[in-house]
Amino acid sequence: MNFLNSFNLLTDGIITLCLTEQNPGSDEMLPFYYYDILDRNGTVGKISIRIGNNAHSYFNGHIGYEVDEAYRGRHYALAACKLVLPVAKAHDMHHLYLTCQASNAASRKTIEQMGAALLEIADIPKSCFFWRPGMEKYCVYRLDLCSP
Repeated sequence: MNFLNSFNLLTDGIITLCLTEQNPGSDEMLPFYYYDILDRNGTVGKISIRIGNNAHSYFNGHIGYEVDEAYRGRHYALAACKLVLPVAKAHDMHHLYLTCQASNAASRKTIEQMGAALLEIADIPKSCFFWRPGMEKYCVYRLDLCSP
């Protein structure tokens, strides 16, 4: 995969995503862009956008994010997710899988506010690279990406 340098810095005027890594991935992990999420005070979290599809992407999802506890409730995750959508589109992705633990109400709300449709609440199969004994069910959503 060829990474695109035009996505090194993304902003909506409130938050900025600053690229920290372009990871080529592996047999299990998709290639991904990894960003710090910044507001006017500094780093408030992190987000990644995984490019492509493989056997694990359905359960692992294409976007991963975390917002530092002190900054939660300000919709930074939602804003950051919206900012990485053009990255996926530029790599000719037509849909994304967005996933979270079934008990993670905040992530479920963020994903639903993105407009993603819940496909299922599922057990992670043992064949998935991040499976661990006793894992709780995951919500699997699909977000269709419209043409620009």
